Amino acid sequence: MAKRPILPSPFVSRAVLKRDVFSEISVGTLRDQPDVTVTYRRVSHSAPWSRPLAWALAKREIRALMALDGLPNIPKLLGVDRSGLYRSWIEGAPLHVAKPFGNESYFRDAKRLLLAMHRRGVTHNDLAKPQNWLMTPDGRAALIDMQLASVFPKRTALFRLLAREDLRHLLKQKRTWCREALTPSEKRLLATRSVPAQVWMKTFKPVYNGVTRGIFNWSDGEGTRDRMDTEGRAIAARFDMDPAIAAHAVLPFPYPKSRGGIGIYAFVEPMQGVENAEIQRKLAKGPEPRPDIVQVVARLPRGTDGRTREDLLRLVAINHVEEIDAADADAETRELMREIAAGRGNLTDRRLKL
Repeated sequence: MAKRPILPSPFVSRAVLKRDVFSEISVGTLRDQPDVTVTYRRVSHSAPWSRPLAWALAKREIRALMALDGLPNIPKLLGVDRSGLYRSWIEGAPLHVAKPFGNESYFRDAKRLLLAMHRRGVTHNDLAKPQNWLMTPDGRAALIDMQLASVFPKRTALFRLLAREDLRHLLKQKRTWCREALTPSEKRLLATRSVPAQVWMKTFKPVYNGVTRGIFNWSDGEGTRDRMDTEGRAIAARFDMDPAIAAHAVLPFPYPKSRGGIGIYAFVEPMQGVENAEIQRKLAKGPEPRPDIVQVVARLPRGTDGRTREDLLRLVAINHVEEIDAADADAETRELMREIAAGRGNLTDRRLKL
């Protein structure tokens, strides 16, 4: 078996993306390679009573990433130590954020990537979650979060079953975003859930959800962070339906270490004619769940494709405003971001009280 890699340089954390009883996920750089973005799963941060299971999940991810080494748009395992594992960062938006309506090329690429993974003998086993599928800035498919993945030296009956379920879950995403492109054979596969999958859904899945979400207050999706997967999605859906809101970005930010956990920061661009103060008051008194911070801005930054530049807004949400001038953006967009940064609501560097 190949040796686990050793991180070539110490990790420097920039922001915590997620904390739960199993691990802490943070993003940062290497001290000697500041241009290399790294994701760190710190298993040693887990609760003592959950650590055996936390390491079992981490070891599955380590094994899968080693088997997939070199496959494009899969995180590369950069290092493993006593505290956790380090992976390369993949820039991209999860499907429920990217919303690839009618994008047949994305799903062709996603199927190509999935089949390439299966040829390496790896099944993902967690592709029903849209946050595990990313759309990269160039429109390609990427996969993350291998905690439940399995590695098979041979194409056994179990491998074929799990690979089939991987494909079926990809087709469920395709049905959501690109239904008209489903082929007759894909529709048949969607309609025929395997017997083990039916047993799982009717027996073990309710217990699994009850334990992980009820007892542990945890969901195993990494892509947009547990609180973002529940409250964040509900907030974004409500904003989508609000006629006073022209555009928005709902992003996570880490609470101070003394408090722990993840906050929700909402950037809101009101419709023309709606006063900033008016919408600020409206959202502050809105129904639960509510963002911890709402910043109403005259205009959100957008890329050439018209999409909101969440990568730039994230710098404000997590208090890395000093990086705006070095960001990949034109002069007008950087100036807009300086204005947004000047009015930021996350002042954890000034002992934010929430």
